Amino acid sequence: MSFYGIAGLFISSYLWCTIFWNVGSGYDRFDRNEGIVCIFRWGFPGKNRRIFLRFLMKDIQSIRIEVKEDIYARRVLYMEIRGQGAVPLTRTDENLTPRKIEQKAAELAYFLRVPIEVF
Repeated sequence: MSFYGIAGLFISSYLWCTIFWNVGSGYDRFDRNEGIVCIFRWGFPGKNRRIFLRFLMKDIQSIRIEVKEDIYARRVLYMEIRGQGAVPLTRTDENLTPRKIEQKAAELAYFLRVPIEVF
């Protein structure tokens, strides 16, 4: 019984730390004038606390919607970068409806002038 109590204590302290440190929050900046996309996220405290990614708009291949309909529906919006792979744009706790994620993907794809892929 004490093992489960200690395990629960560690898990709850981990979750409270992620909330307190605001892990995963940040912003996405799409600048058409400069042709640059900047993605900033906060990580855990330490050497790599600030996660800052910068891409050229011409390197963006597509916007991808990934849908997994299981017990817990998961819908994620990705940006496919040439030579870099996929960069997630939605938060993990952000559970968007199919209509909202399609609308968000359509607006972004229209702005970036790239196609939409659905997986």
